[in-house]
Amino acid sequence: MEQKSFIIGISGGSGSGKTTLVRELAKSFSLDELCILSQDNYYKPREEQHVDVNEEVNFDLPESFKEEEYHRDVLRLLNGEDVVLKEYTYNNPLEAPKLITYKAAPIVVIEGIFVFHFSDVSNLMDYKIFVDADEHIKLIRRIRRDQIERNYPLEDVLYRYQHHVFPSYQKYIHPYKDDCDVVVDNNISFDEALETIKSSIRERLDSLKKS
Repeated sequence: MEQKSFIIGISGGSGSGKTTLVRELAKSFSLDELCILSQDNYYKPREEQHVDVNEEVNFDLPESFKEEEYHRDVLRLLNGEDVVLKEYTYNNPLEAPKLITYKAAPIVVIEGIFVFHFSDVSNLMDYKIFVDADEHIKLIRRIRRDQIERNYPLEDVLYRYQHHVFPSYQKYIHPYKDDCDVVVDNNISFDEALETIKSSIRERLDSLKKS
């Protein structure tokens, strides 16, 4: 089928700020202009996840995700079809998952830690953005996020970062940095890069309207 949308991939290490960047983009465009599909909603159930040598579940591996379903739904969006998914709540028992409808739009943003590593998805991208930050900055952000938003104990957060998150970043995420069209430095702020990205999207939307 003929591809109908322009696809932007956004990735980076955990705590780099990619999700915040995506949220800011969502505020700037309507649902008729831009659709954001997060890889997080494609996590496999906990019982299907890999367990490490210390019997701890490792959620930071490519096989932690339903890659084929993700690829299928990206194709559907690119060809003008809406996608309905159950929200992933990061194993937080305090949250009840909701059904989310992703409307097909001229611009599709796909975001997640392995979106460049999944070759079937990566090959569909027209534009790639890598969000970067120093390792200690990412760790601080990870601690804040996982303790407050996901109700994880500090000891658990630190163990996962050392044994799961960082090794996975080195092997499956960082190698794709140099292949990206834009690298966003987010040690302090990405405001300038955000405005540049928004301008590029607006130009693309104008171009699509004229074609």
